Amino acid sequence: MKIHEYQAKQLFREAGIPVPEGIVAKTVDEAVAAFEKLDRPLVVVKSQIHAGGRGKGRFKEHPDQPGVILARSTDEVRENAERMLGSTLVTIQTGSEGKQVNTLFIEQGLDIAKELYLGCVVDREAGGPVLILSTEGGMEIEVVAHESPEKILSEPFSIHTGLLGFQARKLAFKLGMEGKTVRSAEKFFCQLSRFFIDNDCSMTEINPLVITGEGDLVALDAKVSFDDNALFRHKPFDELRDLTEEDPAEIQAGEADLSYVKLDGNIGCLVNGAGLAMSTMDLIKHHGGEPANFLDVGGGANVDQVSEAFRIILADDNVKAVLVNIFGGIMKCDTIVTALLEAYEKVGFTVPLVVRLEGTNVDIARKMLAESGRDIVSATDLTDAAQKVVATLST
Repeated sequence: MKIHEYQAKQLFREAGIPVPEGIVAKTVDEAVAAFEKLDRPLVVVKSQIHAGGRGKGRFKEHPDQPGVILARSTDEVRENAERMLGSTLVTIQTGSEGKQVNTLFIEQGLDIAKELYLGCVVDREAGGPVLILSTEGGMEIEVVAHESPEKILSEPFSIHTGLLGFQARKLAFKLGMEGKTVRSAEKFFCQLSRFFIDNDCSMTEINPLVITGEGDLVALDAKVSFDDNALFRHKPFDELRDLTEEDPAEIQAGEADLSYVKLDGNIGCLVNGAGLAMSTMDLIKHHGGEPANFLDVGGGANVDQVSEAFRIILADDNVKAVLVNIFGGIMKCDTIVTALLEAYEKVGFTVPLVVRLEGTNVDIARKMLAESGRDIVSATDLTDAAQKVVATLST
């Protein structure tokens, strides 16, 4: 689950991580009032969407308007807020469709001496969380990794202790810090690692992390996402969720206890099991097709879930064919087919449907499909299924 910058900074503040003072605004008047309340000679007007690259992004309706801009007066705040609120911001991460800006964050300007990059992720090779740092603050870390990998530092840390003091100091020295800044960095790095662990984050990124003229570290930006599987431990985070930033189909799937991710292709996939779903998508691509989604109904799907899965898939106008790939284990194949045929009647199909079944009671299930009288193409194995569903698109 992703959250907005202003929400992440509030959580940072509660965890003792230094952030600039800022005020949320959802209207132009609120933005102006925030500027007056902050009472600073310089503020930053920041668009709040679940995407990075906002400073370099531009609005569809106002091509010269950046998603993040400095302002020094009420007039400047008002003029920028009027152009930003309700408009569509396009960044490198939103794609060409962009995202509508409904909230602004008015934040105090800082005396910035240096910009750094800081991130925290779970690393498979390290077998745990890793703190990532670079002197190239403000740049996309992917670009830095590609062009100047030697400028990226990483330090694994324990989920039990967080980053230890000596590790933090070592990183600070490698970044060329001295004196007061080393002490500030040690505290900041350790607090952030603890924040990452305590809140079951999947990613925490600060870009840029700034060193002020006084030598203090402050999080000028904040991007935080949480592990969905751990949200049951953090009920207050439910209030941070912004459904307007999420795909409606993914919300619908979540309510039906289905795992769904929309993709760009035209072949809908309904599969039981995440690994099987990945293999199904791979085979579709291998045979020249493009999957339209990842959809895992799980091992105990019922009629209602299967019906809802079909509704979600068919609601995507890009879907021109559907492949159902089921391995009957705990749930027998004939039970799956019963649910499939009932869902077929409930939803109604206007695109080709290819079904591949394997596992317990597969012969009974295949006979049920053959005798159903429905316009369903049966496949003998996954390769056969992938070839048949791709072939339907050329007929």
